[in-house]
Amino acid sequence: MPGPGRSGQSLPLSTAPVTTASPLDHIRGITTYWASLTGRSAESLPYKQWRMLLDTLGLGIEQVMRHVGSQRPDYTGFGAWIIETAGLPDPVTVARYNAQVDGIAPPATVVERLAAVDAAPPVFDDADLADWDEKGVIVLRNAITAAEAAAAADVLWQQVGGHADDPDSWYGGPRENGIMIQHFQHPAQTRIRRSPRILKAFAQLWGTTDLWMTTDRMSFNPPERPDYRFPGPHLHWDASLTQPMPFGTQGILYLTDTAADQGALQLVPGFHRRIGAWLDRLDGLNPRQVDLSAEAVTVPAGAGELVIWREDLPHGASPNRSRRPRLAQYLNMYSPVPGPERPWL
Repeated sequence: MPGPGRSGQSLPLSTAPVTTASPLDHIRGITTYWASLTGRSAESLPYKQWRMLLDTLGLGIEQVMRHVGSQRPDYTGFGAWIIETAGLPDPVTVARYNAQVDGIAPPATVVERLAAVDAAPPVFDDADLADWDEKGVIVLRNAITAAEAAAAADVLWQQVGGHADDPDSWYGGPRENGIMIQHFQHPAQTRIRRSPRILKAFAQLWGTTDLWMTTDRMSFNPPERPDYRFPGPHLHWDASLTQPMPFGTQGILYLTDTAADQGALQLVPGFHRRIGAWLDRLDGLNPRQVDLSAEAVTVPAGAGELVIWREDLPHGASPNRSRRPRLAQYLNMYSPVPGPERPWL
């Protein structure tokens, strides 16, 4: 079983000056990241490192960008905001992150945690995995318990200021990010990210337990009505299409039962098998402007069930034409091993 930090590829350490002591100073690269974000240094961290850094700190990308953009904090203020927002990070996760950056073996506690995932019974059988290989999408049934799904749904209702039995409350207040709800820190969300079945599912699909969990946001997709139309996102990719695309996944966990017409995830199944040939035939067209909606299917699933898809599939939410909103939490896992630089396409 490959372990973090064993790839032989170490990541650069921070060289930005530390002017004030912080309880976060021991976390590799944090001063470089702060200095780069606030325009105080031209030095920046590689993508994989700053992504792991934020997930180690328990922060969402959007909330960091919003805070730094509006406040441009000094180093002390940045550290204080991190702790106020997400609390002190888990020491074991920090130790794992530092070991990965340093290119050394992880602590024994991390090895034990990953070994437990490796030893857990599979959550997908051979037929499931064959279907995954063919279609590039899979549903993990009973990813979390009904109580865990209900607890996260309650958090989401609080964030949108709505009530399940009051349809007019589903549309109240401006939502700058459409159906995306920028909420990242809550014990209910954290429990989901630590679900043993979810960890095992990603390990099976990736073929390794050496993966990092994202700190991702939530989603609230209410039904369309005359004064509210679905704002998107429509079919898209979140990664560069430059070939060959490295393997990657994405995921959405439904917090309530979600029917096909209830704003469910839509995607083009099997597109990973033909994306290269499809790109070659475009003859200069922008691939992101090609309409693939006729080939898309929606993916319904029950409360507490997780849909995972390959990131080379075009995907998006769909218009909600039912009578109930779609409530969901995004999550994903990724490899910490740095890959080659790829131009954006």
